Amino acid sequence: MINDYVIFTDAASDLPEEFINNRFCVIPMHFEIDGKNYKHYPDGRELEYFKFYEMLRSGNIAKTSQINSSDFKDYFEPVLKRGLDILYIAFSSGLSGTFQSSIIAAKELAERYPEQKVYCVDSRCASVGQGMLVYHAAMKKDEGLDIDGLKEWVFQNRDHLCHWFTVNDLNHLKRGGRLSASAALVGTMLSVKPILHVDMEGHLVLRGKVRGRLKSLGELVEYMGEFCVKPKEQAIFIGHGDCINDAVTLATMVKKRFEVKEFSISNIGPIIGSHTGPDFLGLFFFGSEK
Repeated sequence: MINDYVIFTDAASDLPEEFINNRFCVIPMHFEIDGKNYKHYPDGRELEYFKFYEMLRSGNIAKTSQINSSDFKDYFEPVLKRGLDILYIAFSSGLSGTFQSSIIAAKELAERYPEQKVYCVDSRCASVGQGMLVYHAAMKKDEGLDIDGLKEWVFQNRDHLCHWFTVNDLNHLKRGGRLSASAALVGTMLSVKPILHVDMEGHLVLRGKVRGRLKSLGELVEYMGEFCVKPKEQAIFIGHGDCINDAVTLATMVKKRFEVKEFSISNIGPIIGSHTGPDFLGLFFFGSEK
C-alpha cells in the first residue's frame, strides 16, 4: 500500500503551498526578529514574507533555531499511533543540527514502536533544492513506491539536486556561521556579486564572483548549461528573497537558453532568508552532479 507511510520535511524547504497539497507534512521552524519569536509555516501565517524582508532591510537581524528532538516526537508520534511509518527528509546536516535532532527522536520512538519504521534521511540540500527533492519523492510515493524504495530513491538523487545562487551581501551568511569570514570578505567589495552552491556534503561553498547583478544571473544560467540534465523533461525552480522582478528576469534568461518543461518561482522563507538576506536569487534543477 502506498498510503502506509507519511513523508515529512521541515520549513527550510521553501516550497509553495500548491506543491505541498497534502502530499507531505512540513514541520514549522522557529526564528526570531526584532525581539519576537515566530514559527515559520509555508503559508507565512505568523509573519508574511514581504514583512520579514522589510524588517531585514530596516536593519533588524534575524536568528533561527533548529528543530529539537522533543518537537520531532510531537509531530511523529501521532502518525505512529495511527499505525503508519515515517520518512523524514531533513534540511542539510552541513547547514543545521536539525537532522541530528531527528535521529535522536527516531531512536527513542523506535523503542516505543518497534513494529514501525521511522527513517530520517539527510537531504544534503537546502531551501528550494530540499523542497524539490521532497516534492519529487512525494510523486514517487504517489506512483506506488514503498517506504524502503523511496528512502533509497532519495539517497540516489540527493547528490543530483543542483543549487546555484547569488546574494547581495555575504555578511548575512557569515553572521549565521554558514560561511567563513574569509569567504565573506568578497561581500564587502563594491558591485561584486558572489556565486555560491551547495556541495555534495551539503555545505555552502563560494564558487566565484562577478561584477554586477545582471552578470551574476547570467552566471547561474551558465552553470545550468554545464550541469543540467534533460531540461525538457523537468521543472526548473527559482527561489527569491523578495526580488520577484529579478526572478522573472532569470526565468526569461533560462527560457532563451533552454527548452524547459515548466518553471516554478518560490518565495524564500525566513529560515533560509535569515542567513541569506534580501535579494537572494537561486536556480535549482536536477543535474549530472551537484
